[in-house]
Amino acid sequence: MNTQTVVSWGRVLREPHLMLGLSSRHQALPIPADGQSVLPFGHGRSYGDSNLNPGGALLLAGQLDRFIHFDPATGLLRCEAGVLLSTIIQLVLPQGWFLPVTPGTQFVTVGGAMANDVHGKNHHVAGSFGNHVLQFELLRSDGTRMVCSPQENADWYAATIGGLGLTGLITWAEIQLKRVANPFLDTESIRFRSLEEFFELSTASERDFEYTVSWIDCAVTGKRLGRGLFNRGNHAPAVLDTRLLPPGLPNGVAEPCLRVPLTPPISLINTLSLKSFNTLYFNKQREDVVRSLQHYRPFFYPLDALREWNRIYGPKGFYQYQCVVPPERALPATRQLLETIAASGMGSFLAVLKQFGQPASRGMLSFPEPGITLALDFPNQGPRLFKLFDQLDRIVLDAGGRLYPAKDGRMGATIFKAGYPRWSEFKSYVDPRFSSGMWRRVMEQS
Repeated sequence: MNTQTVVSWGRVLREPHLMLGLSSRHQALPIPADGQSVLPFGHGRSYGDSNLNPGGALLLAGQLDRFIHFDPATGLLRCEAGVLLSTIIQLVLPQGWFLPVTPGTQFVTVGGAMANDVHGKNHHVAGSFGNHVLQFELLRSDGTRMVCSPQENADWYAATIGGLGLTGLITWAEIQLKRVANPFLDTESIRFRSLEEFFELSTASERDFEYTVSWIDCAVTGKRLGRGLFNRGNHAPAVLDTRLLPPGLPNGVAEPCLRVPLTPPISLINTLSLKSFNTLYFNKQREDVVRSLQHYRPFFYPLDALREWNRIYGPKGFYQYQCVVPPERALPATRQLLETIAASGMGSFLAVLKQFGQPASRGMLSFPEPGITLALDFPNQGPRLFKLFDQLDRIVLDAGGRLYPAKDGRMGATIFKAGYPRWSEFKSYVDPRFSSGMWRRVMEQS
């Protein structure tokens, strides 16, 4: 038996698992005879325990990593669920195509992107990843195989998109890609000095810019609360004056290989370093508006340039807290969240504020919904941090919002069930042999 300790991306959870290989998408699932539950495991980029199964087994879905078919004329791609988004880009970008939706890292599998119904900077235009999945095959523990689409087995399609890997194993998926002319984006970075200014920029940018996202300074209070840098952009046009490209800008799809070589004995993120970094970052550009051509990698995947960046939080790891609150409560709830975080003296330089749009997600448990989403990383400080999270939970609950399971490692049943009212309907689609640490936590707590 192959038993390994698997570490969450947040490096807080370390649990032994029975690891079960998958040599082919055509094989039957290797279900343990002793009754242990199983869970698909891709590239391990979920921050908490939504992709862990303590006391059970993991199906090594990343081994299903083959392309099945790609039509360069239409951008229709069929591949196994363990293919990485980065591998897709390497194949399709030279042929004029790109991912229709991408999260903040390209090192996730197609199956993981579907199971978490990931979103990107273009949610207000394109919705979430599941909106572009045309069909897929679902393999259940009893050997049943179903092709699922919005037209065929539509209920299983809705349960599996955003279904956290609990409905069975996705073996392959068919995705509609997006046509692009080159690897570059025409971008603007705009300095804003208040939450009200962020909301104005976000509303004004929705029509003319496909991609929008903001970094926000979570360490300041008073009149400076909510200041940050608003980034927006579009794919560069086909006719591009390459003389305008900054020196040293990459023009291909080769990946950088810098990495954090070791885990420091303490977190490098603390109150002093946070305030200093945020002040420097907010003032990094001399002008209020800076327009530039960017390669897709630093625009979409800035953290991917430094492999194993999660080590900087030290041996205790970190938690990410990501929520979304509805439009009618977005401004006061976001203000209250930021005030509470600033008052705690905790937080991160990785603080992201983004407006979700109207495109409806297709999954029963999909996280994105219209409103404002705020995401921050916090060094693991034990009970002190959990006290802050309890405060943030109350704000999110009062605003009618929800937390993101892919980023979560401690959400309780109350806030999960309030945020995902279709949870009881979803339960009937969970494979009886599939489970996860996160699912047991949110189902078994009172």
